[in-house]
Formats: sequence, C-alpha cells, structure tokens
Amino acid sequence: MSNIVIISGSPTQPSRSYAIASYLNKLLSTQGHQIEQINVRDLPPEDLIYANFNSPAVNQALEKVKQAHALIVISPVYKASYTGVLKTFFDLIPEKGLAEKVILPIANGGSIAHLLSLEYSFKPLFSILGSQEILSGVYLLESQFSYKENELTFIESELEKRIQTAIENLLAKLKEIEPSL
Repeated sequence: MSNIVIISGSPTQPSRSYAIASYLNKLLSTQGHQIEQINVRDLPPEDLIYANFNSPAVNQALEKVKQAHALIVISPVYKASYTGVLKTFFDLIPEKGLAEKVILPIANGGSIAHLLSLEYSFKPLFSILGSQEILSGVYLLESQFSYKENELTFIESELEKRIQTAIENLLAKLKEIEPSL
C-alpha cells in the first residue's frame, strides 16, 4: 500500500483546489491507498512566513511529506505560477527533500494561457528539491468543472478521464519503483 500525500495550495476555503484534493482523496482511498492531506492554508501563517522550523504544525506537515511515496500538489494559478502560500511551505522542505518521491502536479486556472505553468513553474520547484520523478501534470480549466464546498462536478467528461489517467500513471510509477507497494 502506498502512502500518498495530497497538498492543496489554495489560500482560500472553500476552493477549487480543495475540491480537487477531496475528489482525489476519495478516489485513492477507495482503492486502498493511505492518503494524507495537507491544506497549506491551515498551517500557521506566521510560521510559514518566518520559516519557523520549530512549529509543531509545520513539522507535522513536513513529516507527512518525508514519509510519502508520492505527492499530488494542487494549486490555483496566480500570475502564471502556484500560490505564494504554497511556495512558503515548499521553502521549508529541506534540499533534496523530494528525492525518491513521485510528484503529480495539478493546476487549475481561469484561462488556458496558464497551461505552461506546470512546466515552467511547478516542475522547476520539484526538481530543485530533488525529485526525479515528476509526472506530466493536469491543468483544469475552471470552465470544465464546478465545485461546492469539497464536492467536484465535471462539466466535461474528458477532464475526468485526464485526471483518472494521471492517477493511473502515478500508481503505475509507484509500482515500477517499489513493486511491493
């Protein structure tokens, strides 16, 4: 059984990113995987901004990342990149702290113009932290789905298929790396 951590980087609640995270949590949990979820917005803001490495809440979240086999990182796209609150969290992860972890980036935005943020913003962050297994991400155009609280509804079935394929690829990569998972 694999240990997967879903990190939601939205600064608001409810949010599209949180609804996506909840959907993936349910999907993977029903398949028997151990899922942990980190909503970065729930971590103490001062601890993130001031890089408080003594913060119990931050250390608990960092321990979840350390124990994970895979991370699914979800963020809305603001100004062609992930959110600032997500960046403050990743700034606390030690150098090479994502080595030996499979990463699936997922972004959502209002315009197709931000599609390349997966390649030019997300992937360099994960790479600098040591991940060598960064899967092709999924970009969700906000017109393709709707949400209410933590419930996600797909307007376009193609989007749901892309997410399911990304999850299948993640699980296949985990099996390839560690067949006992």
